[in-house]
Amino acid sequence: MPQNEPVTFTRDCEAVLIPAGDTVEIPVGTHGNVTQALGGSFTVYIAGNLIRIAGENADAIGKEAPEPLALPENATAEDVEAMVWEQMQTVFDPEIPINLVDLGLVYRCEFDHSDPDNRVVDIDMTLTAPGCGMGDILVDDVRSKVRMVPTVAQVNVELVFDPPWSMEMMSDAAKLQVGML
Repeated sequence: MPQNEPVTFTRDCEAVLIPAGDTVEIPVGTHGNVTQALGGSFTVYIAGNLIRIAGENADAIGKEAPEPLALPENATAEDVEAMVWEQMQTVFDPEIPINLVDLGLVYRCEFDHSDPDNRVVDIDMTLTAPGCGMGDILVDDVRSKVRMVPTVAQVNVELVFDPPWSMEMMSDAAKLQVGML
């Protein structure tokens, strides 16, 4: 999707105000520009504000919702773990085009495979800034995206601030993307 693509809302749509994290309703007929379309969600600039549209509301701006996930037949625990990490890599900071994994915001991800049809995933993550208004939204994104992985029945996401996040925690790819390498 090109940057600053103009869109018009075809229906009333729930959105999240960036960076405050407040839920707002965008009325049908509102015009805006898509500034970021990553990980199945959309950042839209409307009248001086950035808002985030979740993937399930993509149709409101004429876009397709993400396809459901599928594991290969006879998937192993390693296949499930790989898909969980792939899903977490589809959660992006709404203001910059870098996913939470490459930003270094996922501190821990542990799996309970004792019931292969009802796996449990425990995740500790942080934010780039403790006062970020999008914290609850990002935690919910991680939880809901990981929950989409077939055979994952429960996802526990804990927001932690120890150790404090620093730019040194970013992957080399993320550092390169922001010009730190």
